[in-house]
Amino acid sequence: MENMLNAQLRESFLRYAVALLCILTAACSTLPDVSNLSASVLQVTTTANSQDGAASRLDNLAAMEAAATGSPLVKGNKVTLLFDGPETLTAMIAAIRQAKTTINFETYIFDQDQLAQQFADLLIEKQHDGVQVNIIYDSVGSIDTPTEFFDRMRAAGIRLIEFNPVNPLKRFGHWQLNHRDHRKILVVDGKIGFTGGVNISAAYANSSLFRAGRRANSGAGAIGWRDTHVQIEGPAVASLQLLFMQTWATQYAEDLPDLDYFPKLAEAGNKAVHVLSSQPDSDYSLYKAYILAIQQARKSIHITTPYFTPDRQLVDALVAAARRGVDVTLIMPGVSDVGLMFHAGQSFYTQLLNAGVRIYQLQIAVLHAKTAVIDGSWSTVGSANMDIRSFLHNYEANVIVIDEQFGRQMERAFREDIRGSRQITLEQWQQRPFSDRVKEWAARSIGYWL
Repeated sequence: MENMLNAQLRESFLRYAVALLCILTAACSTLPDVSNLSASVLQVTTTANSQDGAASRLDNLAAMEAAATGSPLVKGNKVTLLFDGPETLTAMIAAIRQAKTTINFETYIFDQDQLAQQFADLLIEKQHDGVQVNIIYDSVGSIDTPTEFFDRMRAAGIRLIEFNPVNPLKRFGHWQLNHRDHRKILVVDGKIGFTGGVNISAAYANSSLFRAGRRANSGAGAIGWRDTHVQIEGPAVASLQLLFMQTWATQYAEDLPDLDYFPKLAEAGNKAVHVLSSQPDSDYSLYKAYILAIQQARKSIHITTPYFTPDRQLVDALVAAARRGVDVTLIMPGVSDVGLMFHAGQSFYTQLLNAGVRIYQLQIAVLHAKTAVIDGSWSTVGSANMDIRSFLHNYEANVIVIDEQFGRQMERAFREDIRGSRQITLEQWQQRPFSDRVKEWAARSIGYWL
């Protein structure tokens, strides 16, 4: 429990410190105008299937998303949902143990606690076995981890990169403090990929009590963060591998060892997958995909996000969907590790509630999952929060799955989180203390830099 509290305090401190430094050093930039994205995409796409029914609608959405983002969906994948730290780490460790040639690992937080030590020990063991291990860790996210922790892995032959070092002397002339690597990617032998929201930290050593049956048998000290990850097998793994390689290339580091990082990948399932990224000065494909799916929603938009400081266009899209009769429901934190983000997110509640958006706050566990399911068929899991930083300044990675069966799994998880949440009504919200309103105003005023 103490380690988890330390992780929460550290995360809060880092966000405050980086926000202050970014305010002092960064110029404002903006996301592209996507207010008429659906209309513009419709002009350049044709109906993929003229028959009525779910299949044609999914094909149409896939074609529109490909046109908006500039890359097609990849078919033939197996996608496995993983909930919370223990389930995710168990699957990742199992894949690492079976590694034969390469392990590429990219993370925001690589802590120094017992769980992280065990993870590092396994990676060192695989390196000694002849498997090449390459690691990217974010300098801000892992700022509390001592250099000696990484030096031990480096001495074993593991290649490591500290992404955009906080110390400007380490990247003289190329210092970019405001650009952070928030991705969580693991690719083993180029054949099995993982991504989502789970970091390597004690906060993930225990379950968040996601499944109701565990609540009665678990004490308060056993509660971990609530998060979601995915495991992918099939052709889409190459897209995750490419993201890792591209990020490595941005860091002015030595070339990776010349190995077979892109083996031929056979179909492993029936899921159509889109691996989309977000990074500074990019084409903002992830942001466009989110906006397009919201604009095209007919029945439901179910979003889970721990940090909610969106731009005006995203808020407008959610409000417009609710007003045209779409069930727009958001799950946000009731217990937060970052006070500024918590109050900044609440500053949008009045506008959303007035439009008919339903808002729930997850209780007990710290919410860290970044997921959405729209119309029960468009789903995403990844590292990107619903905030300006994720879409504009960070390196992020999300997997989009357009599939009704996978959508049903996502909906079941969403309903389970609703069971552990408290609804915020407009009447209740209007009665909140004046002091809370002041905190919301103050946090929202610097929301761009959070």
